[in-house]
Amino acid sequence: MAAPHTAAGPHLDALGPRGPYRTLAPEPVRDVTGTEVARISLVPPVYVDRALAALRRAAPPSPDRIDGQLAAAAEAFVSGTVGGLGVDAYEDLVSRTSGTPLRVVRAATRDTARFVAQARTSAGQGRPRGTAAGLWGAAPRAVWARRGEVFAVNASGNHPGVHRLWLEALALGYRVAVRPSRREPFTPHRLVGALRQAGVGEDQVVLLPTDHRAADSLVHGADRSVVYGGDDVVARYAHDPRVLPQGPGRSKILVTADTDWRAHLDTLVASVADEGGTACVNATAILVEGDPAPLAEAVAHRLAALPSLPPHDERAVLPVAPLERARALGSHLTRVAAGTRAWLGGDGIVDDLGDGSAVLRPAVHQVDSARAAQLRTELPFPCVWVAPWNRSDGIAPLRDSLVLSALTRDGALLDALLAEPTVANLYIGDHPTYWMAPGIPHDSYLSDFLMRSKAVVGTR
Repeated sequence: MAAPHTAAGPHLDALGPRGPYRTLAPEPVRDVTGTEVARISLVPPVYVDRALAALRRAAPPSPDRIDGQLAAAAEAFVSGTVGGLGVDAYEDLVSRTSGTPLRVVRAATRDTARFVAQARTSAGQGRPRGTAAGLWGAAPRAVWARRGEVFAVNASGNHPGVHRLWLEALALGYRVAVRPSRREPFTPHRLVGALRQAGVGEDQVVLLPTDHRAADSLVHGADRSVVYGGDDVVARYAHDPRVLPQGPGRSKILVTADTDWRAHLDTLVASVADEGGTACVNATAILVEGDPAPLAEAVAHRLAALPSLPPHDERAVLPVAPLERARALGSHLTRVAAGTRAWLGGDGIVDDLGDGSAVLRPAVHQVDSARAAQLRTELPFPCVWVAPWNRSDGIAPLRDSLVLSALTRDGALLDALLAEPTVANLYIGDHPTYWMAPGIPHDSYLSDFLMRSKAVVGTR
């Protein structure tokens, strides 16, 4: 399953149910400077349909073998040679193509391996206590059963961590089809390759690079699908119960008057800028009871000191994009931020590196209301909106948050936030918004979407 090197770098084959598949006219994969660094084979809709049919015919992964296979795959992913690439070469390509700082990619490699190794245990955390995992025993009982057989992933390329969770579907017995982002296909290619090296069948997990037309065939041809994207993606699939859209996180931090934010400045800054500020769990809004200006100024001062470097530099901490895309993002921010107070980024966020790419510099803007429209704006670099909040605002401005970190001692407020259905995760106290761990829900348990409880009466 090697990825032979061409003059432009490795060639990433599709990994189908009968082995690797290569097209005669592969597509280029370019880094942030526009340089071709690899080629990838895109499969047509008919190939997607046949691959899904093969997955549907295949038996589920063996529950007796899956733990060992996942452990072996985790080890191969973190330190082995997969698809002809060692881990250093893999991480360098991810950094250069996605613009994610190399140190972030390296940390993501270790974290992804940890999630892979613990995928079955993590998936089992979502099983209701009253259910059994299979048919055993004679008494009437509840059984935890799949809602389908084939699970599809239409992935994004903003951060390698998006590929940590779908392993749980494989551990639950689904056969899995992954469509990689053409911006960063190396992580899913390496992960699927590592699983196959570990003994997971070719007809149990496949990698299907496609264009957008074939992506629709993938999403609609599977029993269950997860799709990453912006608000347009969420709206498109909002009424399809078979699709789990993963849109903007709009993660937030609330600081009430009974808490001194200065004692938590490290956590505030890290929540905005760690992971390159590109993840859905990075904080994009900080709401402050009282005057928000001192906090905004302090956060801006810290973020202003971050260096502008190419993504593969060992010291890089900020994301990098092709120059034209960086300029488009800068223009968009200027329009959105009109009328706000710019503590950082008011003179622009584009730092041209002179090689066709640009660093996306941090931005800190202060708005005049907890209900300002800007608080819903999420951009793929460290960009945070700081707003005043008071008790009369209530919890309405805090809704629609993937993560809400609450720096408060107000127990009644915490109870209200816990009860709020649009706050997916509540972190109380000094915890950064990007904190994640196997077995802890990300946006609920994935198994809530993949599994159901059914009554079984009688013996097998």
